[in-house]
Amino acid sequence: MKKWLILAGAIVLEVMATLSLRAAIDAPWWAALAAAGYIGAFIALSALLRLGTPIGVVYGIWAAAGVALTAILGSLIFGEPFTFLIGLGIAVVIAGVVLVETGHDTKPEASALKAGS
Repeated sequence: MKKWLILAGAIVLEVMATLSLRAAIDAPWWAALAAAGYIGAFIALSALLRLGTPIGVVYGIWAAAGVALTAILGSLIFGEPFTFLIGLGIAVVIAGVVLVETGHDTKPEASALKAGS
């Protein structure tokens, strides 16, 4: 549960930072919030890696959620377009992350066997 909370925090910080970067076009002070958000997100990601979470899983979920939420919120907050192709792209990214997550071997014995072959 702790890992999921840290990952959720990293996602929220990254999305906040990216949206702040967009807001900085009109008001440059938002860039400071963007920098703080990215720093916080990377600190959270490094904490997850220290806890032993596989990097492919961490980065995949973080990146996919960030892309999806940023596209959706960018459309809602800034009036950016949200087309069928954007929605399809988000679905493909999420499907890819699900494949990476489900394809990741969680049994240490199997990993040791593969490494020894």
